[in-house]
Amino acid sequence: MAKYSSSASKEVKSALHRRKKRTLKSGHGGKGGTVTSRKQAIAIGLSEARAKGKKVPANRKTAKRKTAAEKTATRKTARRKST
Repeated sequence: MAKYSSSASKEVKSALHRRKKRTLKSGHGGKGGTVTSRKQAIAIGLSEARAKGKKVPANRKTAKRKTAAEKTATRKTARRKST
């Protein structure tokens, strides 16, 4: 099964085109500088696709934070049960 939807790849493609035209901006609300990095353009495209609800896996940093929070939660419940 595909990780990314075809509409998500269109979103990334659009971001890469905007990078080439020098109209892709970084930062909140596009108030940062123009994006020149290809990797950054892809990341922005994926982020925009996520915001629109397209099928895109969660951001790695966010996923790591969630799993760490789940581990601590299970430890706390295990402590409560043992006492």
